Amino acid sequence: MKFFWVDSTGGPTWENRKSLVTAALESGAACVVVEEEDLTKAEKLGNILLATFGEKGDVAIVGSPGEGDGTEDLPAALEESKDLERIRKLKKEGKKVAGYVEIAGKKYERLAALEAGDADYIIVVGKDWKVIPLENLIAELQKKDVKVMAGVRDSDEAKLAFETLEVGVDGVLLSTQDIIEIKKVAELVQLREERLELVAAKITSLKQVGMGDRVCVDAASLLERGEGMLIGSQGSGLFLVHSETLESEYVASRPFRVNAGAVHAYILAPDGKTRYLSELSAGDEVLAVDSSGKTRSVIVGRVKIERRPLILVEAEHEGRVYKTLLQNAETINLVGKDGSPISVSDLKVGDEVLLYVKAIGRHFGMEVEESVIER
Repeated sequence: MKFFWVDSTGGPTWENRKSLVTAALESGAACVVVEEEDLTKAEKLGNILLATFGEKGDVAIVGSPGEGDGTEDLPAALEESKDLERIRKLKKEGKKVAGYVEIAGKKYERLAALEAGDADYIIVVGKDWKVIPLENLIAELQKKDVKVMAGVRDSDEAKLAFETLEVGVDGVLLSTQDIIEIKKVAELVQLREERLELVAAKITSLKQVGMGDRVCVDAASLLERGEGMLIGSQGSGLFLVHSETLESEYVASRPFRVNAGAVHAYILAPDGKTRYLSELSAGDEVLAVDSSGKTRSVIVGRVKIERRPLILVEAEHEGRVYKTLLQNAETINLVGKDGSPISVSDLKVGDEVLLYVKAIGRHFGMEVEESVIER
């Protein structure tokens, strides 16, 4: 999932910097960079990740001042970098760390790649905004456990960073005094939410299996018609279960709810991870997904687990069978290949429904490239 940070340190007074922090909070920024002297005041404005160009705050940004911004000279052997040594020291102390590097030449590009081996984030700043160093780093680091960020000055630079090499950076650090630019970047991030490829799978079996514990996931956001969550008994095949946005003669709509299925099932969360329905609780994040595969992260507001009659749904795609257990009730809907909801009470063998299929196994909710058989 794409994200953005806001750098509030350029403001001349606290009142000016405060307006940037507030705008970042209201716009959904993942983190705000603040002056160390502003930390206590910023914490009172809201619950958000705070970073500093120092060692205080939730995230320590290393490299400015330092070798990363040219304040100090780079050593001949980059492995002897003071910034790199400081990142490793802070990580050993249990601190979240971001490396900061202004790309003033090839050696700085290599420094960024080295720091990415230890840091949680690597912030790359191109002063003349050349794309090639960013392309090189994205290509080199996409297999590493680090979030690659670009330092940008406005929404146009942010858009370019998100589109570089198609996959783009994970996030941007926006340095601006313009609140309108903060809102523009927030809109840009929302538009660039991950899109998943959904496939049509043919229903091969429907079987009432008796009583079980099923889970309703109530989001802290309103869901749209055609939108739901990806649920399934196998991590490699998740069914798009429609939200309760539809009116019924039996019950009123609950446009924040997905009646997701049995407690054992997986649900897709941000960054490709899955959670068991049974372990969800208020404050967790899951993905809302529409029939085109467009995703957005939503916060879980409440989880309801109740004993209900269940139906086993099996569907086949390219020779593989995928399963899920849903409550056996007319208000629970899957999504057909044309994007329209289909009630499980109307579902028939031969109907086609949307699935998210991936040839992976899962280890503690994370994708792993291994052979896993789930029946």
